[in-house]
Amino acid sequence: MPLSRPANPRVNPTGESIEPAQKPQRVEPEPQAPRVSAILVSYNQAAALRRAVQALENSRDRDKLEILVVDCGSRDESTQLDTDFPAINMLRLPHHLGAARAMNIATRTAKAELLFYVSPNVEVAPETVTALADHLQPDPDAAETDVAAVLPLLVDAEGHPASRIHPIPTRAELQEAARGGALPSTELDLAQESIAVAYPELDAILIRKHFVRSMNYFDPRFGHYWADADLAMQIRRAGKQIRLYPGVRAIYHPAPDPVEGDSLAKADRVNGAAALVGKYEGGMASFSFKLGAVLSALARFDLGMVGKLTGGQKLDGSQAA
Repeated sequence: MPLSRPANPRVNPTGESIEPAQKPQRVEPEPQAPRVSAILVSYNQAAALRRAVQALENSRDRDKLEILVVDCGSRDESTQLDTDFPAINMLRLPHHLGAARAMNIATRTAKAELLFYVSPNVEVAPETVTALADHLQPDPDAAETDVAAVLPLLVDAEGHPASRIHPIPTRAELQEAARGGALPSTELDLAQESIAVAYPELDAILIRKHFVRSMNYFDPRFGHYWADADLAMQIRRAGKQIRLYPGVRAIYHPAPDPVEGDSLAKADRVNGAAALVGKYEGGMASFSFKLGAVLSALARFDLGMVGKLTGGQKLDGSQAA
């Protein structure tokens, strides 16, 4: 049987062949980046962390929210959280590297241009994250305003205000806080639609990622403490505002700091405060601040603390407690 010849290609009047029309290729849509990246830094806080993540999972517009959990070498069930919440991104650190380094790692990993730093002790409402994002960025194409960060009103389980808001601390106030005292609090006029605040602790704050990048991320001179005060001072220095919206709420569940009482954490608190003073008042002010703390430790015959203070030790993973 003779072999069949292939069909002749179609030709146009000039004699040139015409190739069969190609079927259009289906183009898969590019996955959209999340609108907000929620960042939680945790250490041995499994129960609180689970509650915080579950609340974030229940958020409105969950598909536009990235949840990043940075575990700082916990020894409890925290490290297994992504088994129950497979949609979160779990970053496991080998040691407690301090809040500043942990937040920097998560910030560089985050995909969104709005960052929501939130404590494991905070339980957001379903609308909290979206409402904050709408206040900070009402229109993705809108020009940037003078507001760098926004935050909800934190309330306790009974609905009473629980936000930890302070004025920018003086050196004397820092000295008291470095010894374990409390910073002065700011009274809030909750009748206003929004309130300009100076220094909120990083319990729940939404900020533009490019602002954190513009200050070269969180200063590595801070370990576990005072990165929040530095952020507040950087925002003020840039002529920007932090605004609290009383109509946007989240529940704050007070709990002890998981590193409270650790000798290295105590030194970190003092050395971080000295670094903050030095950054804004100069090296001599920092030296004077730390000298006062060293003399106080000597008066208590706490030679271990003297060594940690003079060595500038902090919670950053480089020293053992």
